[in-house]
Amino acid sequence: MNLESNVANNFRIVQEKIELAKVSAGRLDANIVLTAVTKTKTVEIIRCALKVGHRVFGENRVHEAMEKWLPLKEQFVDIKLHLIGPLQTNKVKQAVRTFDIIETVDRPKLARELAKIFNATGLPLDCFIQINTGDEKQKSGVSPKDADIFIKRCINEFQLPIVGLMCIPPIQDEPSLHFALLAKIAERNGLTQLSMGMSTDYKVAIAFGATEVRIGKNLFGARSSF
Repeated sequence: MNLESNVANNFRIVQEKIELAKVSAGRLDANIVLTAVTKTKTVEIIRCALKVGHRVFGENRVHEAMEKWLPLKEQFVDIKLHLIGPLQTNKVKQAVRTFDIIETVDRPKLARELAKIFNATGLPLDCFIQINTGDEKQKSGVSPKDADIFIKRCINEFQLPIVGLMCIPPIQDEPSLHFALLAKIAERNGLTQLSMGMSTDYKVAIAFGATEVRIGKNLFGARSSF
């Protein structure tokens, strides 16, 4: 099977599993966004996904995304590119130019800089707040105990268009506990979008209310450098 056929087959399988997970969760009418994670993937591989009609992608790094996606977005104007990795404040301008959705708002300094750039450009991007549900020191995200205050501050003080929350559960933990926590925080803050679930746990995430799943390995294979 060639690369194009392999990618197309992987998309078909993942989409079928998402639909089955929706049925199992009693969420038949749910619109679940599949964000195809293309970190380290070549433009050749990305074009295979574009050829099957997929248009929603996720990247972790601003510079890598600019190199790959700015030319592609000129050709495919309906692409929606999500930033799903940490964002440094000195790269906010580039990120706003490159991405359509920012999923990793995690600190006041970043929220303030995003607000500044949004106001300057007049083009605010939808944002998710990243919650560090496991309070892991090595991982980005707001602690659950600080989440409510930070969410309100982003909406009221910085006036960011916060549409939902995202998380990455600790690899050693039962993910359902973290998905349930994220859903609870979102509900009490009136947020309806939940970006949670990756290749190993997206079906569990759907059962707990995910509206977006971020999948790379199951679509494109293991990460590789290029």
